[in-house]
Amino acid sequence: MALAHNLGFPRIGRDRELKKAQEAFWKGELDEAGLRAVGKHLRATHWQAQKDAGIDLLPVGDFAWYDQVLTHSLTFGVVPERFRHGGEAKPTLQTLFAMARGAVGSHGDSCCDGAHAQEMTKWFDTNYHYLVPEFTADQRFALSWDQLFEEVDEARALGHTVKPVVIGPLTYLWLGKAKGGDFDKLDLLERLLPLYGQIFQRLAAQSVEWVQIDEPILVLDLPQDWKNAFERAYNLLQSEPLKKLVATYFGGLEDNLSLAASLPVDGLHLDLVRAPDQYPSILDRLPTYKIVSLGLVNGRNVWRCDLEKALDVVRHAHERLGERLWVAPSCSLLHSPVDLEREVQLDAELKSWLAFAVQKCAEVAVLARAVNQPDAPGVRAALEQSRAVQASRAASPRIHKPAVQDRLAAIQARDAQRQSAFAQRIAKQRAGLNLPAFPTTTTGSFPQTPSIRLARQSFKQGKLSAAEYTEAMQSEIRHAVQIQEQLGLDVLVHGEAERNDMVEYFAEQLDGYVFTRFGWVQSYGSRCVKPAVIVGDLSRPKAMTVEWITYAQSLTRKVMKGMLTGPVTMLMWSFPREDVSREVQARQLALAIRDEVVDLEAAGIKLVQIDEAAFREGLPLRRSAWGHYLDWATEAFRLCASGVRDETQIHTHMCYSEFNDVIESIAAMDADVITIETSRSDMELLEAFERFEYPNEIGPGVYDIHSPRVPGKDEMVNLLRKAARRIPAERLWVNPDCGLKTRAWPETEAALVNMVAAARELRSGGAANA
Repeated sequence: MALAHNLGFPRIGRDRELKKAQEAFWKGELDEAGLRAVGKHLRATHWQAQKDAGIDLLPVGDFAWYDQVLTHSLTFGVVPERFRHGGEAKPTLQTLFAMARGAVGSHGDSCCDGAHAQEMTKWFDTNYHYLVPEFTADQRFALSWDQLFEEVDEARALGHTVKPVVIGPLTYLWLGKAKGGDFDKLDLLERLLPLYGQIFQRLAAQSVEWVQIDEPILVLDLPQDWKNAFERAYNLLQSEPLKKLVATYFGGLEDNLSLAASLPVDGLHLDLVRAPDQYPSILDRLPTYKIVSLGLVNGRNVWRCDLEKALDVVRHAHERLGERLWVAPSCSLLHSPVDLEREVQLDAELKSWLAFAVQKCAEVAVLARAVNQPDAPGVRAALEQSRAVQASRAASPRIHKPAVQDRLAAIQARDAQRQSAFAQRIAKQRAGLNLPAFPTTTTGSFPQTPSIRLARQSFKQGKLSAAEYTEAMQSEIRHAVQIQEQLGLDVLVHGEAERNDMVEYFAEQLDGYVFTRFGWVQSYGSRCVKPAVIVGDLSRPKAMTVEWITYAQSLTRKVMKGMLTGPVTMLMWSFPREDVSREVQARQLALAIRDEVVDLEAAGIKLVQIDEAAFREGLPLRRSAWGHYLDWATEAFRLCASGVRDETQIHTHMCYSEFNDVIESIAAMDADVITIETSRSDMELLEAFERFEYPNEIGPGVYDIHSPRVPGKDEMVNLLRKAARRIPAERLWVNPDCGLKTRAWPETEAALVNMVAAARELRSGGAANA
């Protein structure tokens, strides 16, 4: 019989219970026992939901207090020295949060006081972030965190059949960074592998039969020594207990197919949503004793699966494999909202097109039952419903808009080019803006206070009129402008009080998007986002930000920066359509944003920032596909930014990305100024901009906004001096890493005071002392 299993489930809860508990714990409003109780309740709820949906084998180990990679670091004892204190043999929950957020002390705890957080970056090509493991040449590994084993006991006590999930040894090492010297991370493999043996032995003692070993780096372009290491590692792990399922996802195995098929394990999972073409090949390569897990339900989008199309594959595979066939989502459902049933406000047609994590589990179960018991209750009805849904969506007038398609077809090459080269533009901009050396600014948002959220909620509930809401937001803007002037910032922002999210705010004002109330997914830690859904062709009916920005500009003589979200980020941080390419959707978005940029310029705004935080995230995992993506992604940015005069300065912002491989394309975007995250990496990311001799201006982030820790002036001066060794001082801006919406005003003001002081010291000659 085909078996239905799941690779992972969202951990946040239907109502973001985990987020709320985490933040209450950090504020001292909830003790550790209370936090752990919330986690235990969520795990029990999620296991039961998957079982009720028809999943036969449930994942355990997919729950994390902050991030699953960080959980593995604690499990393996990979705790940097700055987080070790008091001679404790094992890390604590406070250690975990200090590694994630920086050490600030909570509940009277002085854990790791003053230690900066670990670096954070994107999980492959998703909008999920993980904490980067830090390895040293003398790294020692030891089992230090019992969370996995405790949760296995929890699940088994509830009567569930479970499959523990661990990140594989090669993927874990690949994700980490060498610290304190140049050495090969692969040298650590033989030290790490015994830990996996110990884990498998303990799980076997808990009567576990299968373990899922996630090795998503098998869909990457791997160096030969890493390919060799896979063979070496799994040959050594072969003798350890448990049946082993190696899970790959986010792409196709391609040149690694033979390697993955030949590993001495008991099963292999394939992502057939991202790479359906690999299915026939694997059947001919896999030894006859191995199970094959087919990932046929998209774990990264919200559209319902075309069950009839997927069932064709399942039936063929069942004929070939029999009981060696497993059916699953393409990847962990971490990237999916929890439960569509919460969406009571969606119209019936639209709701029928969607599936969240609970519904995706049911789709997986239907596909397995359709070959095990084709006449079972519900199977025929589910297939008929799927057929009707696909027909309804294809014929809906919500999808195709001729006016949008005609405008797209009329685009010419000159539409994506500024009037003059950067050298000519920057001369005009400097003359017009008259900014000091090392100009200071922020990357857009200021704290989203309880009063802001209450006003927004009251407006949506009809308790505030439009005029009352506008006055409330204008009051917040006045406060933000006043604070910035008092702090002495050079280029101001309006603070984005009126914006719920940097994508959702704009999506709500574009034709072609629809929205959910509870479609939350985790981005990192307690940060959850609610991606809008692109349902049809996209356009801008009217101006989106002009009124707010021009009001802010009327309050000050200083330069006010307009704030927009770029087309690639709008696309990547939405749930996109699957019936047209990402390129088409990005170009539609670019034209809508272009209209807004032009309107801002016409309203007297001299500086417009178009955030492309997701530019690097959108890069395909295989280098062979990079060229096409980079061509249309850079063209989309230029298309939205090139409708203005030379005197209008275009900024962009990118965060938490590795830029080395795409620096030429970033330069080709031709933004006048780029701001980037660099503080957690100690300015290491600037090496890419130095080697390439990045031609335009740049603002390297001088403090980490994802931590409540307030860095001192001298710390920022030191970072700026490092930056000035790589980038000519006349081209440097001074700013935080990212927006400040998640921070509180006291820490925001304290950090910005130090940032302005650091810039002034540099102006007085401090950069020369680098």
